[in-house]
Formats: sequence, C-alpha cells, structure tokens
Amino acid sequence: MSNGNADTSPVGQRPITRADLEAKFSQLRGSTTASQSQRNAGLAAMILAGVALVLGAYLLGRLRGRKRRTIVEVVRA
Repeated sequence: MSNGNADTSPVGQRPITRADLEAKFSQLRGSTTASQSQRNAGLAAMILAGVALVLGAYLLGRLRGRKRRTIVEVVRA
C-alpha cells in the first residue's frame, strides 16, 4: 500500500546527483534560448510588417489626395 510518497524511480538506478540536475537544467536552458531567439525574430518581423503597412497606407492616402485636389487659377484682368 502507498502512503502518498511513491517512489517514481525504477528499481536498480543510481540516485540523482547534483551533476545530473545541473546537466538537465543547462539542457533546458539551451532549448529555451533557441525558442527565445525564434520569438525575437518573429516579433521583429511583425514590427517590420506593421511599419510597412502604416507607410503603405500613408503613401496611398497621399497619392489619392493629390489626384483629388482642386487646382484654382486666379486670373487678373
């Protein structure tokens, strides 16, 4: 019968040492760094796309404004 403190290690394995823990943590930290760099690249791409979208909207609006503006000519007689 179990009292809630179940031993999850298989029978016959050596105990976990500090070196084992440090190796696993460094392995996890390495995978986190890789995903962090991908996240930063994705964020940079999103910012660049946003800037391009705003710039494109500005330029198209300016072009449309130039086409629709009225030219007034004043002639003195």
